[in-house]
Amino acid sequence: MKLDDLRPAAGSNKKRKRVGRGDGSGHGKTSCRGHKGQGSRSGGNTKPGFEGGQMPLQRRLPKRGFHNIFRNAMAVVNLAQLEALAGVGEIAPETMAQHGLISGKNRHVKVLGEGNLTKALMIRAHGFSAGAKEKIEAAGGKAELIELHA
Repeated sequence: MKLDDLRPAAGSNKKRKRVGRGDGSGHGKTSCRGHKGQGSRSGGNTKPGFEGGQMPLQRRLPKRGFHNIFRNAMAVVNLAQLEALAGVGEIAPETMAQHGLISGKNRHVKVLGEGNLTKALMIRAHGFSAGAKEKIEAAGGKAELIELHA
C-alpha cells in the first residue's frame, strides 16, 4: 500500500447538494423541487403514514388484541441453570444478571422447576413455580419471594 492508494471509506464524505445557485449548477431555478404542488412549497410536507388522502394502511388493517401496560414481564430461569451458580452464596436477580442468566433490562425473575438441585441454595426471586419451590426445599435450600412493585 502506498500513500496515493489511500481513499476515504465509501460513503464517508458525502457532498452536500447546493441548491438555488444558478442554472449552471444543475440545481438552480426550482432547486430540485419541481413546479407547483405540495412538495414545492416551503413547509409543505406530509406526516408519516399519509397516503395522499387514501385510507392509510394502519387504518385499513383490522385491529386485534390488547396490550396490558401494567404487565410485569418475568424472565424465566430454571433450576438446572441455578445449579451452576452453587458456589456464589445467595442467588438474587442481580447475581443472575451478572452471570448472564437474565438480561439487564428484565429484572423480574421467576424460577421454574426444570432440572434437579443437589446443593442447598438460598434463592431470591419474584416468583417460584410450585415444583421449583418443592425441589429447592427438598435439597435443603430456601426460596425467598421478592415483593413486586410497579
